[in-house]
Amino acid sequence: MEGVNAKSTEVRDFLVTRRAKITPDRAGLQHYGGNRRVPGLRREEVAMLAGVSADYYTRVEKGNLAGVSDSVLDAIAGALQLDEAERVYLFDLARAANAAGRPRTAAAQRRRSPQRVRPVVQQILDSMTTTAAFVRNGRLDILATNMLGRALYSPVFDSSTRTSSVSLPNLARFGFLDPAARDYFPDYDKSCHTSVAILRTEAGRDPHNRDLSDLIGELSTRSEDFRTRWAAHDVRLHRTGTKCFCHPVVGELTLAFEAMDLTADSGLTLTAYTVPPDTPSTERLQLLASWVATTLTAGRPR
Repeated sequence: MEGVNAKSTEVRDFLVTRRAKITPDRAGLQHYGGNRRVPGLRREEVAMLAGVSADYYTRVEKGNLAGVSDSVLDAIAGALQLDEAERVYLFDLARAANAAGRPRTAAAQRRRSPQRVRPVVQQILDSMTTTAAFVRNGRLDILATNMLGRALYSPVFDSSTRTSSVSLPNLARFGFLDPAARDYFPDYDKSCHTSVAILRTEAGRDPHNRDLSDLIGELSTRSEDFRTRWAAHDVRLHRTGTKCFCHPVVGELTLAFEAMDLTADSGLTLTAYTVPPDTPSTERLQLLASWVATTLTAGRPR
């Protein structure tokens, strides 16, 4: 029951935070109702927009998603103007709620075996000689890189947050627990927001992942900033964009990235960074490639 109650709380908090973001004007309800005591829409307004009764929506918002149809979820998502990531997350929460009453197998309850990158994926990474690339899982562990990816993320690999009990470099742990992250990520606030949103999205997709729960618990205990951001219930699909780094060896880099799910390896994502030609970052990325080649030739472990 404790797990069910926790999931109900997540549903409630997610829907309440989304409802608070939609103003009546934005929803086309500028003339609906009188004095308002809530920052966003009222429950009955969401119900009206979704085409369900106020009592039914109230039950849903309190965390009772069991048996709720996809069409109703779509209607609620539309009423709350959810983006793609938020819509996916809502459906993931509903899937978890519908599975809550079923007996879980021993395999589902035990801690997962360590995720590994298949040799062919590593070969693909290594073939990308002018692109920084790495593979991560949903909890933001870096599982594999090519040479340039290893060089780009050297501050994460060399971070004091990696210990004998924490062998894999983790982007969220580095971002929130290592002071060096503030220098490494020029847009530190955006980087932290993205990390938390990815973790929140993964928690919806894979709610019984103990390793993920342990990481969230650790960061919540050790970082007030993480706790505050986690409570916002923001989610994100991290697929493409631009990211800035301030690398300790080559200085500032502005790189475009594409993040691609490895469909044969559930939960793993390959991210590749590139840079337009004839920009300052082009020359610095080439310098980084030369640096890592020299460093590895000198015998530094990859």
